[in-house]
Amino acid sequence: MANDPIVQVRDLRKVFRQGDLDVIALNGVSVDIAPCEFVALMGPSGSGKSTLLHLIAGIDRPTSGTVLVQGINVAELNESQLADWRNQNVGFVFQTFNLIPVLTGFENVELPLLLTQLKRSERRRQVETALELVGLSDRMHHRPDQLSGGQQQRVAIARALVTDPALIVADEPTGNLDAKSAADVMLILQALARSSGKTVIMVTHDPKAAAYGTRSLHLEKGEIAA
Repeated sequence: MANDPIVQVRDLRKVFRQGDLDVIALNGVSVDIAPCEFVALMGPSGSGKSTLLHLIAGIDRPTSGTVLVQGINVAELNESQLADWRNQNVGFVFQTFNLIPVLTGFENVELPLLLTQLKRSERRRQVETALELVGLSDRMHHRPDQLSGGQQQRVAIARALVTDPALIVADEPTGNLDAKSAADVMLILQALARSSGKTVIMVTHDPKAAAYGTRSLHLEKGEIAA
């Protein structure tokens, strides 16, 4: 049903082994996230917010508990299925942009589509649409070193959007940006949830960035704080 949560996390635990020690990153986290929400995950370093983001996005696997995204139990997918699922359903935005320096903005955005069966003309149309959404149609043939930090992050957002995923996950997307560029990026992410039907989950330390979301979840020592 349309009102069902897009993300359902139940009793999620993640334990990392460091030498002879077990480090508990998440300890029994449960949360629902609705379609078109823009959720900010906040908390001190080591609180488990990035771990939670990675588990929801299928980058990592839980020690126990379940993560359902659009009804799919992500942890039950094998590596090949998981790679296909991520490419089709999740768009990633990182603090460090993760653009390939020798490729233009257009070519960076096109990369996820090279794993699909789309024709070249269809890929071009989707890339141009994504770049238009982030206001970079006039810079699509520039390489990353010819773009400002804010423009590089907008290219990264276009790359996250180009496969039309339901879920956008962003890990400190404004961490390397000045205040004006950060605000521009946050307005784009906010518009994706409000107007484009995307669900956005973002890790941030910045209360100003979190204020653009529909709600914030605060994590402390691997648990969601009341």
